[in-house]
Amino acid sequence: MKKYIGIAIISIFMACSGSAKKGAAITVSPTGKVNEVQLADPKIDSIYKGYLGLKNSLVASNAAAAQQTAKDLSGSLKNFAGCENTALIADKIAGTEDIVVQRKEFTALSSDVIALFKHVDLKKGNIYVQHCPMANNGDGGDWLSSQRMIRNPYYGDKMLGCGGVVEVISPKK
Repeated sequence: MKKYIGIAIISIFMACSGSAKKGAAITVSPTGKVNEVQLADPKIDSIYKGYLGLKNSLVASNAAAAQQTAKDLSGSLKNFAGCENTALIADKIAGTEDIVVQRKEFTALSSDVIALFKHVDLKKGNIYVQHCPMANNGDGGDWLSSQRMIRNPYYGDKMLGCGGVVEVISPKK
């Protein structure tokens, strides 16, 4: 119980203090550790936030929200040179109400986005590459997360904690 109270206090403090820099994505882990992700390029930051929104919609098994967040992500991807084909995958997700199809397309989208984020100018925080070996009929599936804790977008609440961290993208020193 003390752990949850601590998380609530930290969350309120971070929300009310205004200490987070504009454009930074902030998450608080169950242990109370804050992970503020700060990217140098605002276009990359927009892609990151859009991707996390889509991932979180899939975690929640909310197909309608996944459609909207995929549409928003597509716009961000189209505005970044070299990501036009990845935007087409986001358009496929936005174009269907079928959560199974959305999750299947999310695999290809994640592959492209992970490759992009391995080469971005990350100023602060960590981005976690996570993997579920059971996704896609045992072929596996990867995704990015702003927290180490697993929240599986391929199965939602059916297998929320299935998977593990396979890589941590950290600021280059």
